[in-house]
Amino acid sequence: MRTIFLIALLVLSAAPAWTAEEPSGCDKFKWPIDRERAALTAPDRVKLASGAELAAIPATGMTLALTPPADAKLPTPPERAPKEGTFAGFASIKGAPKAGLYTVSLSAGGWVEVVQDGHLLKPKAFSGATDCDGIRKALKYEFSASPFVLQISGIKEDSISIAILPAE
Repeated sequence: MRTIFLIALLVLSAAPAWTAEEPSGCDKFKWPIDRERAALTAPDRVKLASGAELAAIPATGMTLALTPPADAKLPTPPERAPKEGTFAGFASIKGAPKAGLYTVSLSAGGWVEVVQDGHLLKPKAFSGATDCDGIRKALKYEFSASPFVLQISGIKEDSISIAILPAE
């Protein structure tokens, strides 16, 4: 019994190590984010309603209007169920991008999914930081030269700025 107590005590004392805090500040991203941050805060961002279809990836950032998850009609069920009181949305890019590595950046925290050729793409890299005006999260995806759908969920506000840029 004493051994079980000691093991439980050790496990509980290590718990704070399991919940690492996210880094704070623009310099804490794993790669430079100046281009992405500029696109996310540019005044000429394309404004889209959820479900919008675009001929190509916008050269600038975009602002996507979001709805409650039940109304969002995401084409693919999200891997992570959205929390109560959050918002979701999607945009379809009909024109095939040039194949390669792209950075998908968000102005706020949330869940990002890229669906291409009927499959969820897994990010090749992820970086995020709090307390960086204009950007919260950046993910790198390897796109093939075919149309894709970008799905966003778990957002606390009813709109979000997004930038999809070729990775440097």
